[in-house]
Amino acid sequence: MQITKNKVAAIHYTLRDNNGKVIDTSDGREPLHYLHGAGNLILGMEEGLEGKKKGDKFQLKIEPAKGYGEKDPSMVQKVPRSAFGGQEVKPGMKFSTNHGNVVTVTHVGLEEITVDANHELAGVELNFDVEVMEVRDASAEEVSHGHVHGAGGHHH
Repeated sequence: MQITKNKVAAIHYTLRDNNGKVIDTSDGREPLHYLHGAGNLILGMEEGLEGKKKGDKFQLKIEPAKGYGEKDPSMVQKVPRSAFGGQEVKPGMKFSTNHGNVVTVTHVGLEEITVDANHELAGVELNFDVEVMEVRDASAEEVSHGHVHGAGGHHH
C-alpha cells in the first residue's frame, strides 16, 4: 500500500541542518503517525512521502519555501526594554506575545531588545532521513477530523 491522500502513515525520521546537526528525531520514541494530504506536515515532507510504502528508507532535502518558509525581515522588531517588565532578558530566550505568537530574543541593547517572530527553522534547508514503518487506510472519522486517532493520534 502506498502513501496517498487519506492514508495514515507512521514514519521514523531524523532532521538535520546542512551542517549535519540533529534538529529533531523520532529515534527512541514512537514513530510519527499522520494523515497524508491533510496539511499536518510541511509541504516538502508530504510531497516526499507521496507514493512511498512500508519499509522504504530515503532522504529528503527540503528548501525553506516548502519547509518553514523564508525568513521575513518584517517579523524582526525592536521593542523597548520596558516591555519585558524588568525581568532579565538574554539572546535565545523565547516569549509568547499577546497575540499567541512566539518570539525569540536575538539582541539585547540598553534601551531596546530585538525579537524575531520567524519560525526558528525559517530560511533553513531541512535534511530528513525517513523510514516508513506503516501505511493504512484512514477511518472516515480521521478523514473528517483531518488527523489521526488512536495509536499515535489525538483521541485515545
